[in-house]
Amino acid sequence: MDAKLARFLDGEGRLKQLPAKQSVRGLAYGNLAEKFEYGRDYSETDVNGILSSWHTFGDYFTLRRGLIESGWLLRLPNGSKYWKNKEKQPEDGPVE
Repeated sequence: MDAKLARFLDGEGRLKQLPAKQSVRGLAYGNLAEKFEYGRDYSETDVNGILSSWHTFGDYFTLRRGLIESGWLLRLPNGSKYWKNKEKQPEDGPVE
């Protein structure tokens, strides 16, 4: 666990706030991406539920969009199916 990210997590490992600094925000998205499995399809409701379990500030919309924009999750254009991007690995960090 990166020390820069640790200060944004509570005692249960949930994100307390979204970091303002882009590099730390990328670490937060990578951490959240670990909650999803490769090779599994998720509905938008599934994604929202997982994200709701792993943050405390009530904004899964922003987190979902961030995971998509940073390349950790992929989705169909109509948002009916999401999946973890096999080509994005933790050591890749954020996509700028």
